[in-house]
Amino acid sequence: MCAVLGACNGYLEEIPQNKQKLSTTDDYDQLLNNAYLTQAVLPYIDVLTDDMDYIVADRRPNFANSADTYLGAHLWDNSIETTMPNGDEVFAKFYNSAYNTNVVIDNIDEAVGAVLDMTEVERTRKHIKGEAYALRAFRYFYLVNMYAAPYDPATCATTPGIPVYLETTADDKAYRRVSLEKVYGQIVDDLKNAIPLLEENLMETGKTRFSALAAKALLARVYLYMQDWENAKSTAEKLLAQNGALLDYSSIAENTDGYAISEKSPELLFSQGPLNLQCEFSGSGGDFCVSNDLYKLYDENDYRQTIYFTRSTRSDSLGLNRKYQMGKHRSYVSDIFTLRTAEGYLNAAEACAMLGDAGAASGWLNRLRGKRIKDYEDVVYTADEIIEQVRVERRKELCLEGHRWLDLRRYAVCKKSPFKKIIERVYALYDWDGRSVFKYAEVYQLNVDDPAYVFAIPKAVLEFDKDMPDNIREDREYVRLMYRNNE
Repeated sequence: MCAVLGACNGYLEEIPQNKQKLSTTDDYDQLLNNAYLTQAVLPYIDVLTDDMDYIVADRRPNFANSADTYLGAHLWDNSIETTMPNGDEVFAKFYNSAYNTNVVIDNIDEAVGAVLDMTEVERTRKHIKGEAYALRAFRYFYLVNMYAAPYDPATCATTPGIPVYLETTADDKAYRRVSLEKVYGQIVDDLKNAIPLLEENLMETGKTRFSALAAKALLARVYLYMQDWENAKSTAEKLLAQNGALLDYSSIAENTDGYAISEKSPELLFSQGPLNLQCEFSGSGGDFCVSNDLYKLYDENDYRQTIYFTRSTRSDSLGLNRKYQMGKHRSYVSDIFTLRTAEGYLNAAEACAMLGDAGAASGWLNRLRGKRIKDYEDVVYTADEIIEQVRVERRKELCLEGHRWLDLRRYAVCKKSPFKKIIERVYALYDWDGRSVFKYAEVYQLNVDDPAYVFAIPKAVLEFDKDMPDNIREDREYVRLMYRNNE
Protein backbone atom coordinates (compact mmCIF):
# COMPACT_ATOMS: atom_id res chain seq x y z
CA MET A 1 0.00 0.00 0.00
CA CYS A 2 1.32 3.39 -0.92
CA ALA A 3 2.49 5.97 1.59
CA VAL A 4 1.25 9.53 1.42
CA LEU A 5 4.10 11.95 0.89
CA GLY A 6 4.23 15.63 1.68
CA ALA A 7 4.31 18.06 -1.24
CA CYS A 8 6.18 21.37 -1.04
CA ASN A 9 5.53 21.61 2.71
CA GLY A 10 2.06 22.82 1.81
CA TYR A 11 -1.33 21.83 3.17
CA LEU A 12 -2.18 19.57 0.24
CA GLU A 13 -0.60 16.19 -0.20
CA GLU A 14 0.04 14.12 -3.27
CA ILE A 15 1.33 10.66 -4.07
CA PRO A 16 2.50 10.96 -7.69
CA GLN A 17 5.02 8.13 -7.95
CA ASN A 18 2.96 5.72 -5.87
CA LYS A 19 -0.41 6.30 -7.46
CA GLN A 20 0.09 3.41 -9.90
CA LYS A 21 0.38 0.99 -6.95
CA LEU A 22 -3.30 1.48 -6.21
CA SER A 23 -5.03 -1.09 -8.37
CA THR A 24 -7.53 -3.13 -6.36
CA THR A 25 -10.70 -2.20 -4.54
CA ASP A 26 -8.92 -3.25 -1.35
CA ASP A 27 -6.16 -0.71 -2.08
CA TYR A 28 -8.63 2.13 -2.45
CA ASP A 29 -10.63 0.97 0.54
CA GLN A 30 -7.48 1.14 2.66
CA LEU A 31 -6.62 4.61 1.32
CA LEU A 32 -10.14 5.74 2.20
CA ASN A 33 -9.79 4.24 5.65
CA ASN A 34 -6.60 6.27 6.11
CA ALA A 35 -8.55 9.37 5.08
CA TYR A 36 -11.09 8.64 7.83
CA LEU A 37 -8.33 8.15 10.39
CA THR A 38 -6.65 11.46 9.54
CA GLN A 39 -7.92 13.36 12.56
CA ALA A 40 -6.86 16.52 14.35
CA VAL A 41 -7.27 17.64 17.93
CA LEU A 42 -10.34 19.87 18.15
CA PRO A 43 -11.32 20.21 21.83
CA TYR A 44 -11.10 23.96 21.55
CA ILE A 45 -14.38 23.96 19.60
CA ASP A 46 -16.16 23.27 22.88
CA VAL A 47 -13.90 25.27 25.20
CA LEU A 48 -14.68 28.35 23.11
CA THR A 49 -18.36 28.25 24.01
CA ASP A 50 -20.61 29.49 26.79
CA ASP A 51 -21.13 25.85 27.83
CA MET A 52 -17.74 25.67 29.54
CA ASP A 53 -15.81 27.51 32.23
CA TYR A 54 -12.29 27.13 33.61
CA ILE A 55 -11.51 26.45 37.27
CA VAL A 56 -8.40 27.74 39.02
CA ALA A 57 -9.47 26.87 42.59
CA ASP A 58 -7.35 24.20 44.36
CA ARG A 59 -4.59 24.82 41.86
CA ARG A 60 -1.00 24.17 42.92
CA PRO A 61 1.99 26.13 41.57
CA ASN A 62 4.10 24.40 38.92
CA PHE A 63 1.47 21.68 38.53
CA ALA A 64 0.87 21.10 34.83
CA ASN A 65 -2.66 20.28 33.75
CA SER A 66 -3.65 19.22 30.26
CA ALA A 67 -6.42 21.81 30.25
CA ASP A 68 -3.73 24.52 30.23
CA THR A 69 -3.12 23.57 26.63
CA TYR A 70 -6.52 24.90 25.65
CA LEU A 71 -6.71 27.89 27.98
CA GLY A 72 -5.64 30.30 25.25
CA ALA A 73 -8.46 29.09 23.04
CA HIS A 74 -10.86 29.33 25.99
CA LEU A 75 -9.99 33.04 26.26
CA TRP A 76 -10.34 33.47 22.45
CA ASP A 77 -6.80 34.71 21.91
CA ASN A 78 -4.48 34.00 18.99
CA SER A 79 -2.24 31.46 20.75
CA ILE A 80 -3.72 28.24 19.38
CA GLU A 81 -0.73 27.56 17.14
CA THR A 82 1.73 28.04 19.99
CA THR A 83 -0.20 26.52 22.91
CA MET A 84 -1.76 23.45 21.28
CA PRO A 85 0.55 20.40 21.43
CA ASN A 86 1.08 20.31 17.66
CA GLY A 87 -0.26 23.72 16.74
CA ASP A 88 -3.35 24.07 14.58
CA GLU A 89 -3.36 20.77 12.69
CA VAL A 90 -6.85 20.89 11.31
CA PHE A 91 -6.20 22.79 8.09
CA ALA A 92 -3.36 20.55 6.90
CA LYS A 93 -4.78 17.24 8.09
CA PHE A 94 -8.27 17.76 6.73
CA TYR A 95 -6.98 18.85 3.33
CA ASN A 96 -4.76 15.78 3.33
CA SER A 97 -7.81 13.64 4.08
CA ALA A 98 -9.82 15.36 1.35
CA TYR A 99 -6.98 14.81 -1.11
CA ASN A 100 -7.10 11.07 -0.46
CA THR A 101 -10.84 11.07 -1.15
CA ASN A 102 -10.06 12.77 -4.47
CA VAL A 103 -7.72 9.91 -5.38
CA VAL A 104 -10.44 7.41 -4.59
CA ILE A 105 -13.18 9.27 -6.50
CA ASP A 106 -11.01 9.75 -9.59
CA ASN A 107 -9.67 6.21 -9.83
CA ILE A 108 -11.92 3.68 -8.09
CA ASP A 109 -13.94 3.01 -11.27
CA GLU A 110 -10.89 1.29 -12.76
CA ALA A 111 -10.06 -0.82 -9.70
CA VAL A 112 -10.00 -4.60 -10.00
CA GLY A 113 -11.52 -6.87 -7.41
CA ALA A 114 -10.31 -9.89 -5.51
CA VAL A 115 -13.26 -11.89 -6.88
CA LEU A 116 -14.26 -12.72 -10.44
CA ASP A 117 -17.89 -11.71 -9.95
CA MET A 118 -17.97 -8.35 -11.74
CA THR A 119 -21.34 -7.49 -10.22
CA GLU A 120 -19.76 -7.73 -6.77
CA VAL A 121 -16.71 -5.75 -7.90
CA GLU A 122 -18.87 -2.96 -9.32
CA ARG A 123 -20.98 -2.82 -6.17
CA THR A 124 -17.82 -2.49 -4.07
CA ARG A 125 -16.45 0.25 -6.32
CA LYS A 126 -19.62 2.29 -6.09
CA HIS A 127 -19.93 1.92 -2.34
CA ILE A 128 -16.34 3.04 -1.76
CA LYS A 129 -16.89 5.97 -4.10
CA GLY A 130 -20.03 6.94 -2.19
CA GLU A 131 -18.13 6.94 1.09
CA ALA A 132 -15.38 9.06 -0.44
CA TYR A 133 -17.90 11.70 -1.56
CA ALA A 134 -19.47 11.79 1.90
CA LEU A 135 -16.14 12.02 3.72
CA ARG A 136 -14.92 14.80 1.43
CA ALA A 137 -18.11 16.75 2.20
CA PHE A 138 -17.57 16.14 5.91
CA ARG A 139 -14.02 17.52 5.78
CA TYR A 140 -15.00 20.62 3.82
CA PHE A 141 -17.94 21.25 6.15
CA TYR A 142 -15.60 21.55 9.14
CA LEU A 143 -12.94 23.47 7.25
CA VAL A 144 -15.39 26.11 6.02
CA ASN A 145 -16.96 26.47 9.47
CA MET A 146 -13.59 27.03 11.11
CA TYR A 147 -11.74 29.16 8.57
CA ALA A 148 -14.53 31.19 6.95
CA ALA A 149 -17.45 33.35 8.02
CA PRO A 150 -20.87 31.75 8.65
CA TYR A 151 -23.11 31.26 5.63
CA ASP A 152 -25.37 34.22 4.93
CA PRO A 153 -27.57 33.68 1.84
CA ALA A 154 -27.48 37.41 1.10
CA THR A 155 -23.68 37.64 0.94
CA CYS A 156 -22.45 34.07 0.35
CA ALA A 157 -21.66 34.71 -3.31
CA THR A 158 -18.99 37.29 -2.42
CA THR A 159 -17.83 36.19 1.05
CA PRO A 160 -14.48 34.34 0.95
CA GLY A 161 -14.74 30.70 1.84
CA ILE A 162 -11.83 28.25 1.67
CA PRO A 163 -9.91 26.57 -1.14
CA VAL A 164 -11.83 23.70 -2.72
CA TYR A 165 -9.45 21.14 -4.12
CA LEU A 166 -10.99 18.36 -6.23
CA GLU A 167 -8.01 17.29 -8.31
CA THR A 168 -5.18 14.84 -7.74
CA THR A 169 -2.49 17.15 -9.12
CA ALA A 170 -1.49 20.48 -7.61
CA ASP A 171 -1.75 23.73 -9.55
CA ASP A 172 -1.92 27.41 -8.72
CA LYS A 173 -5.70 27.59 -8.87
CA ALA A 174 -6.08 24.91 -6.21
CA TYR A 175 -4.87 27.20 -3.47
CA ARG A 176 -7.32 30.05 -4.02
CA ARG A 177 -10.20 30.69 -1.65
CA VAL A 178 -13.55 30.47 -3.40
CA SER A 179 -16.84 31.94 -2.22
CA LEU A 180 -18.92 30.44 0.56
CA GLU A 181 -21.62 29.77 -2.02
CA LYS A 182 -19.26 27.58 -4.04
CA VAL A 183 -17.92 25.74 -0.99
CA TYR A 184 -21.38 24.86 0.30
CA GLY A 185 -22.52 24.03 -3.22
CA GLN A 186 -19.70 21.51 -3.48
CA ILE A 187 -20.56 19.99 -0.09
CA VAL A 188 -24.19 19.55 -1.13
CA ASP A 189 -23.20 18.07 -4.51
CA ASP A 190 -20.86 15.58 -2.84
CA LEU A 191 -23.56 14.41 -0.44
CA LYS A 192 -26.12 14.14 -3.22
CA ASN A 193 -23.63 11.98 -5.13
CA ALA A 194 -22.88 9.90 -2.05
CA ILE A 195 -26.41 9.01 -0.93
CA PRO A 196 -27.62 7.01 -3.96
CA LEU A 197 -24.27 5.23 -4.29
CA LEU A 198 -24.48 4.13 -0.66
CA GLU A 199 -28.18 3.27 -0.78
CA GLU A 200 -27.95 1.16 -3.91
CA ASN A 201 -24.67 -0.59 -3.05
CA LEU A 202 -25.00 -1.65 0.57
CA MET A 203 -21.97 -2.89 2.48
CA GLU A 204 -21.60 -3.45 6.21
CA THR A 205 -18.84 -1.12 7.35
CA GLY A 206 -19.94 -0.20 10.89
CA LYS A 207 -20.60 3.22 12.39
CA THR A 208 -17.04 4.51 11.92
CA ARG A 209 -17.65 4.91 8.19
CA PHE A 210 -20.35 6.69 6.24
CA SER A 211 -23.66 5.06 5.40
CA ALA A 212 -26.50 6.55 3.37
CA LEU A 213 -28.29 7.45 6.62
CA ALA A 214 -25.24 9.24 8.00
CA ALA A 215 -24.84 11.15 4.72
CA LYS A 216 -28.50 12.23 4.92
CA ALA A 217 -28.01 13.39 8.51
CA LEU A 218 -25.05 15.51 7.42
CA LEU A 219 -26.94 16.89 4.42
CA ALA A 220 -29.82 18.01 6.67
CA ARG A 221 -27.29 19.79 8.88
CA VAL A 222 -25.67 21.50 5.89
CA TYR A 223 -29.03 22.75 4.60
CA LEU A 224 -29.78 24.09 8.09
CA TYR A 225 -26.52 26.05 8.06
CA MET A 226 -27.45 27.43 4.63
CA GLN A 227 -30.88 28.54 5.94
CA ASP A 228 -32.42 26.37 3.23
CA TRP A 229 -35.29 25.41 5.49
CA GLU A 230 -37.36 23.47 2.97
CA ASN A 231 -34.53 21.14 2.02
CA ALA A 232 -33.43 20.83 5.65
CA LYS A 233 -36.96 19.79 6.62
CA SER A 234 -37.45 17.27 3.82
CA THR A 235 -33.99 15.72 4.27
CA ALA A 236 -34.34 15.38 8.05
CA GLU A 237 -37.82 13.90 7.69
CA LYS A 238 -36.60 11.35 5.13
CA LEU A 239 -33.83 10.35 7.51
CA LEU A 240 -36.19 9.93 10.45
CA ALA A 241 -38.70 8.00 8.36
CA GLN A 242 -35.96 5.45 7.71
CA ASN A 243 -34.44 5.49 11.19
CA GLY A 244 -36.00 7.55 13.96
CA ALA A 245 -34.62 5.46 16.82
CA LEU A 246 -34.11 7.24 20.13
CA LEU A 247 -32.57 5.90 23.32
CA ASP A 248 -34.99 6.15 26.25
CA TYR A 249 -32.86 7.81 28.92
CA SER A 250 -34.99 6.35 31.70
CA SER A 251 -33.29 3.05 30.87
CA ILE A 252 -29.87 4.41 31.83
CA ALA A 253 -30.83 6.92 34.54
CA GLU A 254 -30.28 4.37 37.31
CA ASN A 255 -27.90 2.12 35.39
CA THR A 256 -24.42 3.32 36.27
CA ASP A 257 -22.96 1.23 33.44
CA GLY A 258 -25.04 3.03 30.81
CA TYR A 259 -23.90 5.96 28.67
CA ALA A 260 -25.91 8.46 26.68
CA ILE A 261 -23.65 8.19 23.64
CA SER A 262 -21.88 4.93 22.95
CA GLU A 263 -21.23 2.57 20.07
CA LYS A 264 -24.24 0.54 21.27
CA SER A 265 -26.72 3.42 21.11
CA PRO A 266 -29.56 2.98 18.59
CA GLU A 267 -29.22 6.71 17.83
CA LEU A 268 -25.65 6.50 16.55
CA LEU A 269 -25.31 6.86 12.78
CA PHE A 270 -21.63 7.78 12.44
CA SER A 271 -18.73 8.58 14.73
CA GLN A 272 -15.08 8.81 13.82
CA GLY A 273 -12.30 10.45 15.79
CA PRO A 274 -11.10 11.02 19.33
CA LEU A 275 -13.06 11.65 22.50
CA ASN A 276 -11.15 14.81 23.33
CA LEU A 277 -13.00 15.65 26.53
CA GLN A 278 -12.56 12.42 28.45
CA CYS A 279 -9.40 13.56 30.27
CA GLU A 280 -9.84 17.35 30.19
CA PHE A 281 -13.24 17.76 31.77
CA SER A 282 -13.23 16.65 35.39
CA GLY A 283 -14.64 19.79 37.01
CA SER A 284 -11.64 19.74 39.36
CA GLY A 285 -9.21 22.58 40.06
CA GLY A 286 -7.18 23.67 37.06
CA ASP A 287 -9.59 21.98 34.67
CA PHE A 288 -12.70 22.82 32.70
CA CYS A 289 -16.22 22.59 34.07
CA VAL A 290 -19.79 22.87 32.83
CA SER A 291 -21.08 26.44 32.96
CA ASN A 292 -23.97 27.24 35.27
CA ASP A 293 -25.54 28.96 32.29
CA LEU A 294 -25.92 25.56 30.63
CA TYR A 295 -26.71 23.51 33.72
CA LYS A 296 -29.61 25.69 34.80
CA LEU A 297 -31.43 25.09 31.51
CA TYR A 298 -32.40 21.55 32.56
CA ASP A 299 -35.62 20.83 34.43
CA GLU A 300 -35.24 18.72 37.59
CA ASN A 301 -37.11 15.88 35.84
CA ASP A 302 -34.70 15.93 32.91
CA TYR A 303 -32.66 12.73 32.93
CA ARG A 304 -29.89 14.52 31.02
CA GLN A 305 -29.02 16.72 33.99
CA THR A 306 -27.70 13.82 36.07
CA ILE A 307 -26.65 11.55 33.21
CA TYR A 308 -24.60 14.24 31.48
CA PHE A 309 -23.13 15.99 34.53
CA THR A 310 -21.78 15.37 38.03
CA ARG A 311 -20.31 17.59 40.75
CA SER A 312 -16.63 17.30 41.60
CA THR A 313 -16.01 16.45 45.25
CA ARG A 314 -12.88 18.64 45.15
CA SER A 315 -14.26 21.86 43.73
CA ASP A 316 -18.06 21.52 43.78
CA SER A 317 -17.95 22.39 40.08
CA LEU A 318 -19.65 20.39 37.35
CA GLY A 319 -17.81 17.91 35.17
CA LEU A 320 -18.95 15.34 32.64
CA ASN A 321 -20.58 12.22 34.02
CA ARG A 322 -22.07 9.65 31.65
CA LYS A 323 -22.68 11.43 28.40
CA TYR A 324 -19.60 9.54 27.25
CA GLN A 325 -17.53 6.86 28.92
CA MET A 326 -14.92 8.94 30.72
CA GLY A 327 -11.35 8.10 31.67
CA LYS A 328 -8.44 6.65 29.78
CA HIS A 329 -9.82 3.99 27.48
CA ARG A 330 -10.26 3.28 23.83
CA SER A 331 -12.92 5.66 22.55
CA TYR A 332 -15.58 4.32 20.21
CA VAL A 333 -17.35 7.65 19.86
CA SER A 334 -16.15 11.18 19.23
CA ASP A 335 -17.29 14.29 21.06
CA ILE A 336 -17.16 16.27 17.80
CA PHE A 337 -17.36 14.08 14.72
CA THR A 338 -20.63 12.30 15.48
CA LEU A 339 -23.98 12.09 13.70
CA ARG A 340 -27.03 10.69 15.50
CA THR A 341 -30.78 10.61 15.09
CA ALA A 342 -31.40 13.01 17.99
CA GLU A 343 -29.84 15.76 15.88
CA GLY A 344 -32.21 14.78 13.08
CA TYR A 345 -35.21 15.55 15.33
CA LEU A 346 -33.74 18.93 16.21
CA ASN A 347 -32.93 19.73 12.58
CA ALA A 348 -36.50 18.89 11.56
CA ALA A 349 -37.87 20.97 14.44
CA GLU A 350 -35.73 23.99 13.57
CA ALA A 351 -36.60 23.86 9.89
CA CYS A 352 -40.34 23.63 10.68
CA ALA A 353 -40.05 26.49 13.17
CA MET A 354 -38.32 28.71 10.63
CA LEU A 355 -41.01 27.85 8.06
CA GLY A 356 -43.69 29.00 10.49
CA ASP A 357 -45.07 25.54 11.28
CA ALA A 358 -44.98 25.73 15.08
CA GLY A 359 -47.19 22.66 15.44
CA ALA A 360 -44.89 20.37 13.49
CA ALA A 361 -41.83 21.81 15.22
CA SER A 362 -43.44 21.20 18.61
CA GLY A 363 -44.16 17.62 17.57
CA TRP A 364 -40.52 16.88 16.81
CA LEU A 365 -39.46 18.41 20.13
CA ASN A 366 -42.08 16.42 22.02
CA ARG A 367 -40.92 13.12 20.52
CA LEU A 368 -37.34 13.83 21.59
CA ARG A 369 -38.24 15.14 25.04
CA GLY A 370 -40.45 12.13 25.70
CA LYS A 371 -37.27 10.04 25.75
CA ARG A 372 -35.33 12.52 27.86
CA ILE A 373 -37.65 13.85 30.58
CA LYS A 374 -39.48 11.91 33.28
CA ASP A 375 -43.29 12.10 33.09
CA TYR A 376 -43.05 14.50 30.16
CA GLU A 377 -46.30 15.94 28.79
CA ASP A 378 -46.47 17.24 25.24
CA VAL A 379 -46.48 20.99 24.67
CA VAL A 380 -47.61 22.89 21.57
CA TYR A 381 -45.78 26.20 21.25
CA THR A 382 -46.82 29.33 19.42
CA ALA A 383 -44.91 30.77 16.49
CA ASP A 384 -43.46 33.39 18.84
CA GLU A 385 -42.12 30.74 21.24
CA ILE A 386 -40.98 27.88 19.07
CA ILE A 387 -37.66 29.15 17.68
CA GLU A 388 -36.28 29.89 21.14
CA GLN A 389 -37.54 26.52 22.41
CA VAL A 390 -35.80 24.68 19.57
CA ARG A 391 -32.53 26.49 20.22
CA VAL A 392 -32.62 25.79 23.95
CA GLU A 393 -33.42 22.13 23.35
CA ARG A 394 -30.61 21.88 20.82
CA ARG A 395 -28.16 23.32 23.33
CA LYS A 396 -29.28 20.91 26.06
CA GLU A 397 -29.28 17.80 23.89
CA LEU A 398 -26.14 18.39 21.81
CA CYS A 399 -23.94 20.09 24.42
CA LEU A 400 -20.26 19.14 24.31
CA GLU A 401 -20.59 17.48 20.93
CA GLY A 402 -18.98 20.30 18.96
CA HIS A 403 -22.25 22.00 17.94
CA ARG A 404 -22.58 25.05 20.18
CA TRP A 405 -19.74 27.14 18.69
CA LEU A 406 -20.96 26.54 15.15
CA ASP A 407 -24.56 27.22 16.19
CA LEU A 408 -23.63 30.58 17.74
CA ARG A 409 -21.95 31.51 14.46
CA ARG A 410 -24.94 30.69 12.29
CA TYR A 411 -27.55 32.15 14.67
CA ALA A 412 -25.81 35.51 14.29
CA VAL A 413 -26.59 35.63 10.55
CA CYS A 414 -30.02 33.97 10.69
CA LYS A 415 -32.36 36.12 8.61
CA LYS A 416 -35.63 35.20 10.31
CA SER A 417 -34.49 35.23 13.93
CA PRO A 418 -30.95 36.53 14.49
CA PHE A 419 -29.39 35.85 17.87
CA LYS A 420 -26.16 37.33 19.22
CA LYS A 421 -24.69 37.42 22.70
CA ILE A 422 -21.64 38.63 24.59
CA ILE A 423 -19.74 35.86 26.39
CA GLU A 424 -17.51 36.63 29.37
CA ARG A 425 -14.78 34.63 31.10
CA VAL A 426 -13.52 35.29 34.62
CA TYR A 427 -9.96 34.03 35.02
CA ALA A 428 -8.80 34.18 38.65
CA LEU A 429 -5.18 34.64 39.71
CA TYR A 430 -3.82 33.52 43.08
CA ASP A 431 -0.78 34.24 45.20
CA TRP A 432 0.60 30.73 45.56
CA ASP A 433 3.25 31.88 48.03
CA GLY A 434 0.52 33.23 50.29
CA ARG A 435 -1.44 30.04 50.87
CA SER A 436 -3.28 30.28 47.59
CA VAL A 437 -4.69 33.69 48.40
CA PHE A 438 -6.94 35.16 45.72
CA LYS A 439 -5.36 38.27 44.18
CA TYR A 440 -7.72 39.35 41.42
CA ALA A 441 -9.50 38.08 38.33
CA GLU A 442 -9.16 39.08 34.71
CA VAL A 443 -12.40 39.35 32.75
CA TYR A 444 -12.25 38.44 29.06
CA GLN A 445 -15.02 39.11 26.60
CA LEU A 446 -16.17 37.73 23.26
CA ASN A 447 -18.21 40.47 21.67
CA VAL A 448 -21.04 40.30 19.18
CA ASP A 449 -19.66 39.68 15.66
CA ASP A 450 -16.19 39.20 17.13
CA PRO A 451 -13.47 38.32 14.56
CA ALA A 452 -12.53 35.38 16.82
CA TYR A 453 -15.54 33.49 15.48
CA VAL A 454 -13.30 32.70 12.49
CA PHE A 455 -9.93 30.98 12.97
CA ALA A 456 -6.78 32.42 11.47
CA ILE A 457 -5.24 30.58 8.52
CA PRO A 458 -2.23 28.65 9.91
CA LYS A 459 1.09 30.45 9.44
CA ALA A 460 2.61 27.52 7.54
CA VAL A 461 -0.10 27.86 4.90
CA LEU A 462 0.41 31.62 4.57
CA GLU A 463 4.17 31.13 4.22
CA PHE A 464 3.64 28.53 1.52
CA ASP A 465 0.99 30.50 -0.38
CA LYS A 466 1.73 34.19 0.07
CA ASP A 467 -1.37 35.20 -1.90
CA MET A 468 -3.72 33.41 0.51
CA PRO A 469 -5.79 36.05 2.38
CA ASP A 470 -5.77 35.54 6.14
CA ASN A 471 -8.64 35.94 8.59
CA ILE A 472 -7.68 38.92 10.72
CA ARG A 473 -8.17 38.41 14.46
CA GLU A 474 -7.60 40.94 17.22
CA ASP A 475 -5.18 40.47 20.10
CA ARG A 476 -7.18 39.43 23.13
CA GLU A 477 -6.78 41.38 26.37
CA TYR A 478 -8.88 41.43 29.48
CA VAL A 479 -11.57 44.13 29.55
CA ARG A 480 -11.51 44.72 33.31
CA LEU A 481 -10.22 43.40 36.62
CA MET A 482 -12.21 42.04 39.53
CA TYR A 483 -11.08 42.09 43.15
CA ARG A 484 -12.49 40.40 46.24
CA ASN A 485 -15.82 41.99 47.25
CA ASN A 486 -15.48 44.33 44.32
CA GLU A 487 -16.84 43.69 40.86
